[in-house]
Amino acid sequence: MGKLYLVPTPIGNLEDITLRAIRILKEVDLILAEDTRTSGKLLQHLSVTTSMQSHHMHNEHKTVTGIVNRLKGGDSIALISDAGTPAISDPGFLLTRACVEAGVEVECLPGATAFVPALVNSGLPNDKFVFEGFLPVKKGRQTRLTLLAEEPRTMIFYESPHKLIKTLANFVEYFGADRPVSVSRELTKLYEETVRGTAKDVLKHYTEKPPKGEIVIVVGGKE
Repeated sequence: MGKLYLVPTPIGNLEDITLRAIRILKEVDLILAEDTRTSGKLLQHLSVTTSMQSHHMHNEHKTVTGIVNRLKGGDSIALISDAGTPAISDPGFLLTRACVEAGVEVECLPGATAFVPALVNSGLPNDKFVFEGFLPVKKGRQTRLTLLAEEPRTMIFYESPHKLIKTLANFVEYFGADRPVSVSRELTKLYEETVRGTAKDVLKHYTEKPPKGEIVIVVGGKE
């Protein structure tokens, strides 16, 4: 019986990968990558020559059975996403669940995850928090925001740059203009920044300065 390794990859700075992760990527029989072109650059930088196979949200339902069979046959396989820890707003859950159900051992390595530094450097309470990932784009969005308006714990969201203004405007509407918000952008990269303030102030900032890059939003809970 083989083993599935969930291996975190850097969210920006290539130095943010562990020695253990590099060893595992070199030792396994196969690497499942969300985008083989993106991961190929990282693996080349790390001098990893292990063969890769595409595994992403559009094909994971079809490939899970075959991958589990390979694992049951004795292959060791690593799953990586384009950035961060697999299964956190990325493919990984379906395969992990299938392996658990099939009795295949799963091991998740510790490593980079974007929401952790965003939460810690937000200055908002982090003893209790909820990770929401991406809000629904259309169906269910209003319902979700209405529910979260009453959430007392700190909330964490992922968002794309072209939808940030809409989401911040939603926070002003549903949570109130004075709700504390922290937006971290391009974490670990050259132009990393964190903008903190009220929902109204942060919305004004990014309306005047359209954002670029990967974004994590941390929102204070209802007092």
